[in-house]
Amino acid sequence: MSTTLILKQSTKKSQRGTEESPFVKWTLTSLALAFCGVFLLLPLVNVFAQAFSKGWGYYFGALSHPDSVSAIKLTLLVAGISVPLNVAFGLAAAWAIAKFQFKGKPLLITLIDLPFSVSPVVAGLMFIVLFGLQGFFGKFLDAHNAKIIFAVPGIVLATVFITFPFVARELIPVMQATGMEQEEAAMTLGANGWQTFWHVTLPSLRGAILSGALLTFARAIGEFGSTIMVSGNLAGRTQTAPLYIFAKFNEGQIEAANAIAIVLALFSFLIFSVLFFARDWLDVD
Repeated sequence: MSTTLILKQSTKKSQRGTEESPFVKWTLTSLALAFCGVFLLLPLVNVFAQAFSKGWGYYFGALSHPDSVSAIKLTLLVAGISVPLNVAFGLAAAWAIAKFQFKGKPLLITLIDLPFSVSPVVAGLMFIVLFGLQGFFGKFLDAHNAKIIFAVPGIVLATVFITFPFVARELIPVMQATGMEQEEAAMTLGANGWQTFWHVTLPSLRGAILSGALLTFARAIGEFGSTIMVSGNLAGRTQTAPLYIFAKFNEGQIEAANAIAIVLALFSFLIFSVLFFARDWLDVD
C-alpha cells in the first residue's frame, strides 16, 4: 500500500472521529437559537413594541423631552470622557505587564480585574466614602467648593472604575503575543523610543485598542449600579440614560422608559456591528 493511500485513509479516520451525527449538530444548533431567541431577541422585540404602542408621536415626544435629552447627553459625555481615560490607563498598564518583569506584577493584574468582581453598588459606595461630605476628602473638597459626589465628576469616576479592565484586557494578550522583537529591530535601525512606539507598536495594537474602546463605550452607556449611588439621580442634572429609564419605570411611564431603552440598544447594536463587520481590519480573532 502506498504512503499516499495510507495518509488519505488516516485523514478520513481522523475526520470521521471528530464529526458529530446530524442529530447532535441540529439539536445543539436549535438549542442555541432557541436560547438566543427567548432570552435575547424576544425581550428586545418587546421593548420596541411597547415603546411604539402609543404611536410614533408619543415616542418622539418622550424622546425629545428635555429630561430625556439631558440624560442622553450626559450619558454620552460620561462615556466620551471615560473611553480616552481608559485607553490611556489600559495602554500603560498593559505595556507594564507585557513588556516588563517586576515585583508586584501579579498584584497589578489582580487590581486590573478587580472591577469585574466588585459590585457596581459597592464601587459607588467606595467613592461616597472617599469624596462624600462625610468622606475622607469631604471636608477638604467642601472647603474648596469642589463637588464630586452628586455631580458629573463622581459619575465619571464611577464609570471609569467599572470600565477600566476592558481596554487593558484586550491589549495584554496582544502585546504578550507580539513580543519585543519588532521594537528591538526598530531601535537597532536607529529609531528612538517615540518613533518605535508610534510606527511599530501602535499599528499592531490598533485592533485591540479600538475593540477595547468600543466595549468600554458600550459598558459606560449602560452603567447603572455605581452611578445611581454617586449621582443623586437628579433629573436634568445628574440623571444618565439608565437612571432615566429606572425613574420612568418607577413612575409607571413604561413607554417613556422604553423610548430611551431603544436608543441605548441601538448604540450597542451599532458598536457590535462595527466589531463584527470590521474584524479583519481590527485584527480581532
